[in-house]
Amino acid sequence: MKSFLKYTLATICGIVIFTFIAGFFFILSLAGMMASGSSATTTVKANSVFVLNLNGTVQERSEEGSPIDIIMNSNNMSAMGLDDLVASIRKAAAHEDIKGIYLEGGLVSFDSPATALQVRNALKEFRKSGKWIYAYADNYTQSGYYVASVADSVFLNKTGMIELKGFGGKREFMTGLYEKIGVKYQPVKVGKYKSAVESVTRKDMSPENREQTEAYQQGIWNQWLKDMAESRKITAESIDQAVSDSILAFACPDDYVKVKFVDRLMYPEGIKQVIKAKLGYDEDENINQLKLADMINLPVQEEEKGEQIAVYYAYGEIIDENTSLFSTEHNIIGKETVDDLNKLANDDDVKAVVLRVNSPGGSAVASEQIWHAIKELKQKKPVIVSMGGLAASGGYMISAGADYIFAEPSTITGSIGIFGLIPNLSELVTDKLGVTFDGTKTNAYTDFEENLIFTKDNAQEIKFMQTYVNRGYETFLSIVGDGRKMSRDQVHEIAQGRVWLATDALPIKLIDKIGSLDDAVKKAAELAKLDEYHSKKYPEPAAWYESLISATEKSGSYLDSELREVLGEFYQPVLNARRDMQRNRLQARLPYLLNF
Repeated sequence: MKSFLKYTLATICGIVIFTFIAGFFFILSLAGMMASGSSATTTVKANSVFVLNLNGTVQERSEEGSPIDIIMNSNNMSAMGLDDLVASIRKAAAHEDIKGIYLEGGLVSFDSPATALQVRNALKEFRKSGKWIYAYADNYTQSGYYVASVADSVFLNKTGMIELKGFGGKREFMTGLYEKIGVKYQPVKVGKYKSAVESVTRKDMSPENREQTEAYQQGIWNQWLKDMAESRKITAESIDQAVSDSILAFACPDDYVKVKFVDRLMYPEGIKQVIKAKLGYDEDENINQLKLADMINLPVQEEEKGEQIAVYYAYGEIIDENTSLFSTEHNIIGKETVDDLNKLANDDDVKAVVLRVNSPGGSAVASEQIWHAIKELKQKKPVIVSMGGLAASGGYMISAGADYIFAEPSTITGSIGIFGLIPNLSELVTDKLGVTFDGTKTNAYTDFEENLIFTKDNAQEIKFMQTYVNRGYETFLSIVGDGRKMSRDQVHEIAQGRVWLATDALPIKLIDKIGSLDDAVKKAAELAKLDEYHSKKYPEPAAWYESLISATEKSGSYLDSELREVLGEFYQPVLNARRDMQRNRLQARLPYLLNF
């Protein structure tokens, strides 16, 4: 009987193990087929239309999800890369069988106003090819309408709305809550404009923060008004007035036509008839459509020529190391970025490097290490910076050492300052909960961390911390001064944590020119003295099987999407709180959120 049970249990265990292994390899094979199938070369039929569905998020660069994400279909909102969008629009302009672009508006969000501007500029350039753009939506978000307004004709559902409302909004201040529970945050910072600490140290915006915020918000809004007015052939003042007079989202759809925000109201089937008529199709014919995925897989018609210019994407928060358990947001990881830059420095095939920066900053230590790697890289080949939506604080630090700096018109940059933020829990723990502390030590400041957090009498520890922050600020000033050929006092005058819109940063020499990524690549070729050249993107995307391994090593985007759904509006505060526990003591970073 014992032998029977032993062999039976062994058989069952064997079946379970075999099933698990077979299932794993089945998923692996399925994921491989899906990954390879998604990269099949696109064939374009005559009289085709590129259907660009503006729904989901648009970020600096596209990143392939892991095969597990594809199988689980965890991403409810698609993420589009700015690089893929711009490249696809250019392919559509160059291909003779693609006759136009249909923009289908949806719940689109851009990671910054600069990103929306670059998509719009690519569409504006597309129209120079003589081809048409039509836009339609059930409802237009503000950024969605801004992009769609470049179209030849803008259509809206008969019951639709346009959510134009300007830039701004309220930000939460948690100081009153912390006072009630006995928690006090102790800011240690340099720069009167360095406002990242205000949400937990004040109950309202400081005058300096209000000044800088109003300046960049109004500057970007003025740019958007100008662009929309030019495309719609109306005045910027009339758009601004319409937004100021009422809540435009609640307006009668007929009023949008009267003020020329849209050309015509129609139901969804109406736009199909408009496009068919434009293409000369019969009513029962199907439109040959190409989606974004098709355009990405459409081969570039021109061959790569000449020497290579590397375009290195550095976007997201700057961190010392990747410690996230569930967030899939892209980060600039200090050591990995330094290693990548060193490889580019030693790659003889790379003749120049364009650093594409889109970052609010982060760890001051990691930022300085990346700056040093760029300085070393510059000794071997030209380095040009192209700023995206944000290149501020640590994002500006890593940019400052380049040979030349370009920024988009609505780039937010500067924020040259350093801060630290330490919670003091003495009132909560001792006064309210009755917990006291005692101990021994060999030196005067052995327990400085406990004193900072749990002791009211910690002025001496704060003084040392302030000295540490001051030293970090002086290093920041030195880095900027060295890179921008300015004295320490010249940099300090425009620094102090002040955030600048690119158009305002130009006259004070924080940047060299307003321009695009293409302009940066051309400048890199000029400095490298290249007659023929092509660009190549770095870091190169991981293979699908590497994504699979990565997905099994950490919880990945499936868990991230589930947490977003469960936590809702509390997702970002929870994520921020967790990040605060992991961040380096010294931060060169913007406030938590820039509200657009």
